[in-house]
Amino acid sequence: MLHDCVIRGGTLIDGTGAPAFEGDLAIDQGCISAIGKVDGIGRQEIDARGLAVTPGFVDIHTHLDAQIGWDPDCTPVVWHGVTTALLGNCGVSFAPCRPGEQARLAAMMETVEDIPRQAILTGLPWDWEDYGGYLDAIERIGPAINIAGLIGHSALRYYVMGERAVEEQATAQERHQMAQLVGQALDRGAVGFSTNRFAPHKLPDGRSIPGTFADPVELIEIARQVAARGGLMQAVGADFNVLRAIADEGGARVLCSYGGAIDAPTARQRREALEQLCTGRDITAVTQVRSSGLIFGLQGLLPGRGAAWAALRKLDLAGRLAAIEDPNTATALVEEARREGFPPILGTGIDQVFYMGMATTPDYDAGPSMSLVVMAEAAGEHWSQTFLRLSRESKGRCLFTLRMFNPDMSALAHLIGSERVIPSLGDAGAHVSQIMDSGWASFVLAHWVRDTGVYSLEEAVRRMTTAPARVIGLRDRGRLAVGLRADINVLDAQKVSECQPRIVHDFPGGAPRYIQEAIGYKATLVNGEQVVRDGVLSGRRSGRVLRHVPS
Repeated sequence: MLHDCVIRGGTLIDGTGAPAFEGDLAIDQGCISAIGKVDGIGRQEIDARGLAVTPGFVDIHTHLDAQIGWDPDCTPVVWHGVTTALLGNCGVSFAPCRPGEQARLAAMMETVEDIPRQAILTGLPWDWEDYGGYLDAIERIGPAINIAGLIGHSALRYYVMGERAVEEQATAQERHQMAQLVGQALDRGAVGFSTNRFAPHKLPDGRSIPGTFADPVELIEIARQVAARGGLMQAVGADFNVLRAIADEGGARVLCSYGGAIDAPTARQRREALEQLCTGRDITAVTQVRSSGLIFGLQGLLPGRGAAWAALRKLDLAGRLAAIEDPNTATALVEEARREGFPPILGTGIDQVFYMGMATTPDYDAGPSMSLVVMAEAAGEHWSQTFLRLSRESKGRCLFTLRMFNPDMSALAHLIGSERVIPSLGDAGAHVSQIMDSGWASFVLAHWVRDTGVYSLEEAVRRMTTAPARVIGLRDRGRLAVGLRADINVLDAQKVSECQPRIVHDFPGGAPRYIQEAIGYKATLVNGEQVVRDGVLSGRRSGRVLRHVPS
């Protein structure tokens, strides 16, 4: 028998948490057609001996809404085994959008998610008004991976309320209109609705984005329309009272963002509180898989403040390198750093800035000796001197991470051990010149499986495949089973890792962003087609827009 593709002799991990087993897997017409001992040959054959064969990973917290317009390959998540991405998180989406209102949504996305507005305005076709039309546009673009979408609260409020959306409460009529529009969006394919109650997410004029302070009655009315169709309510920054109301009074399935691994007692308390909230409710949390925050380095953000540092920021990498080689400039930068200090960011100071090393794989779990402050003390330097010295020695390639979220990795182990927590929150497509967490799936396999054993390989794969697929409402993928769509990874579980992040200028207009390649992936297939082989994009774009089917 001739198959489209046969993956031979791999260790099959089906995504359910069941024990791995050795076998073959055949693919025909984009679906898994046989598992076990496969007779016949494939038009394509992949030798998976010594390798793991898993379902493709499902990334349920991305902001690829804009980037997909000019990067249909969806880098870097596609390099890390992601075959399905959920867009429209955190209450921000590009639909619905009235004609002539595109600039307003682009400006909001720029300040909230660090995506340049000109890239948004020039990189997308903007040929839609409702959310279904946006999904149609993505379908015409032809992504490499599968895409599911959430309609965002901010765009919805602007569409219904205009400028009043920012600071005023909706009338009963406006609440009804919003709920009806959300229902229509799900009928056209959105998998749910997202809202944002995190006040630091600002518009260009400094006000919090629309929906931040909306009366929970508004969310409950929307949730009823979502729940009636078996959809998802996603929230960021919402307190437990709001989440409880959405689940109980709105009747909806809920996805929220959660963290707080400051220390072990705090992580345990937050885990217990979350599990109490979730009891009897279909609520799932996502959290970052490691200490996360801003990345500092000569190629990106700079840690100093003052006139000399501001002048340095205006230069490209070559100019910055030349500048810090000049003794007078270096002295001015150090003197300014001594005088002005490091600007605390969300309460996080210079003591939480850590060196990521210069190995192929960044050291995200470096101990206290790799703190920039401790390294400086050991060298008899000010932290700014150490930063500049290492930048010179590495030709600007070295990077430092600010551990702003989940700063204690041992504490994070308590939190991610909860059945109610899915490792994710990579924010792909957002904060593109500030952070790089898109390789979260590779980190889970490298750190939480291989290095620490917090997850077995089977459990880690379950939490990255069937668990998030269920949250989104996907029924035809997320597992290795005959008849399901062939979204598949073939990988070396003993080698999978992230590479060092690096800045590229490939956004429209040359805007910068971090990318991060991976090692250890032999092949990633989307709907049966190889989109990545040995870390290299194949050029195939076999992804689909996964439209919600009301239950």
